[in-house]
Amino acid sequence: MEVSVIRSSSQAKISKTELGCRDLRFCFGKSNDKNKIFSRKPNSVCFDSQISRFRKAGLRFTLKAIHSDPILESKSPATSKSLDRLRLFVGLPLDAVSDRNSVNHARAIGAGLKALKLLGVEGVELPVWWGVVENEMGKYDWSGYLAVAEMVQKAGLKLHVSLCFHASSQPRIPLPKWVTKIGESQSSIFFADRSGQHYQQCLSLAVDDLAVLDGKTPVQVYQGFCESFKSTFSPFMGSTITGISMGLGPDGELRYPSHHKPAKSGTITGVGEFQCYDTNMLNLLKQYAEANGNPLWGLGGPHDAPTYDQAPNSNSFFKDHGGSWESPYGDFFLSWYSSELVSHGNRLLSLASSIFGDTEVNVYGKVPLMHSWYKTRAHPSELTAGFYNTASRNGYEAVAEMFARNSCKIILPGMDLSDEHQPHDALSSPESLLAQIRTTCNKHRVEVAGQNLASGAPGGLEQIKKNMLGENPIDLFTYQRMGAHFFSPEHFPSFTEFVRSLSQPELHPDDLPSDEAEATESVQTSSDPNIHLQTA
Repeated sequence: MEVSVIRSSSQAKISKTELGCRDLRFCFGKSNDKNKIFSRKPNSVCFDSQISRFRKAGLRFTLKAIHSDPILESKSPATSKSLDRLRLFVGLPLDAVSDRNSVNHARAIGAGLKALKLLGVEGVELPVWWGVVENEMGKYDWSGYLAVAEMVQKAGLKLHVSLCFHASSQPRIPLPKWVTKIGESQSSIFFADRSGQHYQQCLSLAVDDLAVLDGKTPVQVYQGFCESFKSTFSPFMGSTITGISMGLGPDGELRYPSHHKPAKSGTITGVGEFQCYDTNMLNLLKQYAEANGNPLWGLGGPHDAPTYDQAPNSNSFFKDHGGSWESPYGDFFLSWYSSELVSHGNRLLSLASSIFGDTEVNVYGKVPLMHSWYKTRAHPSELTAGFYNTASRNGYEAVAEMFARNSCKIILPGMDLSDEHQPHDALSSPESLLAQIRTTCNKHRVEVAGQNLASGAPGGLEQIKKNMLGENPIDLFTYQRMGAHFFSPEHFPSFTEFVRSLSQPELHPDDLPSDEAEATESVQTSSDPNIHLQTA
């Protein structure tokens, strides 16, 4: 489709994509929060008001039914064969559905969906929150999420659903009220660090099979949630909904909440802390120690490990040479700690596979990219997060095997990060860690999907493109996330060019038709409002 803008006897053409690139800040208010949609403000740009001004100026819009392929579906001789299976998604705002189960700023999201469709984006990712849907135990309200699914279907896009069994602090999306109430009297359902402070944004993996939720285990509660979702959204399964991510922990990732305290301003990210001090985790550790003939090792976690924001060498456990992590006790503890995480992932992914296995959707789980201190021998940020990965041990073998066993795919965030933009003192290497995990997944034939961590990472779009189209191209990438920043003049034009570049990665300027080159030049040099505007 093409939009013709007509004024008097002269005619100027502008494609919908170009219109969206300039005006799709509609109703997304200005804010520093890149994940959240805000209410319309006087300084925001509304799509409807743009149309009204065009009409008052004597402009009218007509639609011409012409052949116009979406950007990602266009083919050229220079297009890589890997693009035949490339699918690009964009994440919807975290609070797309409010805690009252209504769609936040439905008109803005609807217009955004149309813009993405015109760009050739295949679909969007929708976070579905436990705390929004199940405010009473066993009673599910899917109305807001059904409304979004219908909007996505109407826009002709696909939908990837992320089932979120955790809470969010920004925007604030809590756990179900009835779960929070139980936690007030039974704090042991949450993870705890060495100081006894509890992390209350997800349940401890140690209670997976304990009847701590009014007589039910968390796994049973998750099962009821997933079964209700499957039944309610059955008309969309396999057609609109093509993928489901199973929430596995903090921020939906398979990990311990070892880094939940933000680093102090101007400091390097610390090593984090082991999260094994809630009553139920300590019980599991005690049982493991006794079974291995070392009961004294089951009294608690490492006494010589640093705290959240400290560097590896601030204490003896993570020291590169002579650190306790290499001692028999260190191997004992890290083996137990990491195996509990893998077992937790296996419980939830096997549950998801059994429920959704007879549908046409793919099941995913997210594994974090804990890249800080990767250049040390101990890899402390990974160890505290639950991955027994060191310079001499591949801690992702067990993880990949578990995903393969459950026929699930892995989502890896951080594909926008490059080594050159990391603080030197952090000894970080996101590229090396990403390559290690992808190689391990390839060995076990586990398909990998990608995400970015933040839309403002230096050189992020080029790094994403490099990871998408490299030697082992991925078939699905989800760009995070729609909102005020996404459609801003500082970002959306760059994203549009990024999408174009995926379909013509090697196109040389000499290959461009002369009339297209002239049109491009006229767009860049002329200020005449009646000029012919046409996107590539």
